[in-house]
Amino acid sequence: MAMTFHPFRPQRGRSASGRRRSSRSASSANASGRQLLQHPVQDVPTQRAKRSKPSQKRSGQRPSALTDRHLRPLMVWSILMVGLVGLMFNLFRLQVLQGPILQERAKAQQTISLEAGIPRRPIVDREGTVLAIDKPVYTLYAHPILFGNQQKETIAVALVPILNQPLEQILAELNSGESGIRLADALSESVANQVRRLGLDGLELVQQQERLYPQQDLFANIVGYVNFERQGQAGVEYSQEKQLARHLDAMQISRSGDGSVIPLGLPSDFLQRDELQLKLTVDSRLQRAARHSLKQQMKKYSAKRGVVIVMDVQDGSILAMVSDPTYDPNKFYQTDLEKLRNWVLTDVYEPGSTFKPINLAIALQSGMVKANDVFIDEGAIQIGEWPIQNSDYESTGGRGPLTVGEILQYSSNVGMVRIMQRLSPGVYYGWLERIKLGEVTGIDLPSEAPGQTKTYEQFTGALVEPATTAFGQGFSLTPIKLIQLHSMIANGGKLVTPHVVAGLVDEDGKLKWQPEHPQPQQIFSPQTTQAVLKMMEQVVTDGTGEAAQIPGFRIAGKTGTAQKASPYGGYSSARITSFIGILPAEAPRYAVLAVVDEPQGDDAYGSTVAAPIVKDVMKALIASERLVPSDPKALEAGEAVSQADPVAEPIDFYLDTYAEGYGDYPPEE
Repeated sequence: MAMTFHPFRPQRGRSASGRRRSSRSASSANASGRQLLQHPVQDVPTQRAKRSKPSQKRSGQRPSALTDRHLRPLMVWSILMVGLVGLMFNLFRLQVLQGPILQERAKAQQTISLEAGIPRRPIVDREGTVLAIDKPVYTLYAHPILFGNQQKETIAVALVPILNQPLEQILAELNSGESGIRLADALSESVANQVRRLGLDGLELVQQQERLYPQQDLFANIVGYVNFERQGQAGVEYSQEKQLARHLDAMQISRSGDGSVIPLGLPSDFLQRDELQLKLTVDSRLQRAARHSLKQQMKKYSAKRGVVIVMDVQDGSILAMVSDPTYDPNKFYQTDLEKLRNWVLTDVYEPGSTFKPINLAIALQSGMVKANDVFIDEGAIQIGEWPIQNSDYESTGGRGPLTVGEILQYSSNVGMVRIMQRLSPGVYYGWLERIKLGEVTGIDLPSEAPGQTKTYEQFTGALVEPATTAFGQGFSLTPIKLIQLHSMIANGGKLVTPHVVAGLVDEDGKLKWQPEHPQPQQIFSPQTTQAVLKMMEQVVTDGTGEAAQIPGFRIAGKTGTAQKASPYGGYSSARITSFIGILPAEAPRYAVLAVVDEPQGDDAYGSTVAAPIVKDVMKALIASERLVPSDPKALEAGEAVSQADPVAEPIDFYLDTYAEGYGDYPPEE
């Protein structure tokens, strides 16, 4: 316990005796207890003296206290400076060293990369019939985590009649996860509306664009198809990707802090309507007629495949291009890869006698042969060690003297060899190069294959090479190349570029863009082609092409029945039949080619298989183009033109000694 001592104070008014008593008693008390208790009054000076010493010590250290006052601001100032330097360094690091990276991050947070799902442009034929168009489809997703109090079984039962799927399958899907379950693809607008009307939470419809081909397999080899990434994979869908896809560059759209879009930076034409359509030169009615006739003949002769092409010989536009078998581009993923190929462009074959008019034009244009020249058809000849003969030699033998026109009319192999022997092999080869036999036509469709020809050394080194080329064998070309070459005969000797794209048109049919094609190249003179055209007309009126006659119309043409080359060398027993027709012969405008591969039967020839197809297509062409008849009286008579049985056509190529390895023969001595 703390004790407090208070000093004695003298009381006023006391007597001296009293003070003396007190003094004495105090002295006696002090004397008796000096060792035990000091009088407080007497200790005060001592305590003050002791307290004064520390104060003197502090006063002696006063310079150190001043130094502390200066150190504190200095330390604070130093800390601030260090912080300021650190801040400046951090600003330098953020703005200079990491500036580009941070700007990209800020841009990603503050902007939206907008890539609108713009539909591809439609594809139409020359009459406006839709061949390909985009339509909206929907993918249905389920998010069971958002179902709430709704039972999965209830949702599954509601979806069964809409999706047309088993209840067990839908339930299994719903139980497979908590979110993002893909229930159905490619739902139509009507089905999507049924799902919306259910009003169920946890169901999401995502809109996409799907390519629709209303004509199904009718134009598959021309239009092509797009894959699941909406990229063209064949036909004009591939070759005209830039015109169809309507690509827009990704646009960066600003957005505010709450995520709402700020309509700044949008291009002026972003919301403009684009009604452009890709217009083709083809005609749906003519295409359908050509396919119908081709299928009939293929079924009748159990053929492997076939093709029909209709081409405007003046400008190269394709009016019809049919190949069979084909596929449905709406279901391209279910099709064999073999059917996805367009045989018109991708596969080469030996044309046989349909190439003979081209050889006649070469011979006449070279000046080595005249239209009224006569050649001896022996029926069978020997070229070096290789015998060549007409296939009907056993029954007919040699026909003797024949004019150039009669050689074409009878499709004489030996006669053609004699004609082309007037040209030296080097000159002949030069003409084959001039007509670009081994090159592509340049058609605006993908995957065109070039022709297969011999080299100059091979062609000139063995006399059998020019001989077999004279009747259309020993080389290969595509059907589109053959009709391009025959267009030269029809249009006065100009080599035109086949094409199927007319251009981009607006909703009023006005042309907004048109592809550029090479200028037609003059190869033969009009006099030469006119002479050959007359000979081809004689083939239809009096020769192997009688099956293509149409009362009232003058038609020029040439049949072909060739043995197919074997993949193991030499030639097989299989045939490939063809017929090329030109209409009208007096003022040619259209060429029609039909090729049928491997027809079965002893009566399978170009005249019996292919010529009737061309006749049917030409009838449809006359109706659609409203062609005026060449001889109205014959048209009125109906059967004025002879409909007798067609002349039996010989097979173009027959070499019983050709076994294998054709083309690799030593030079002729």
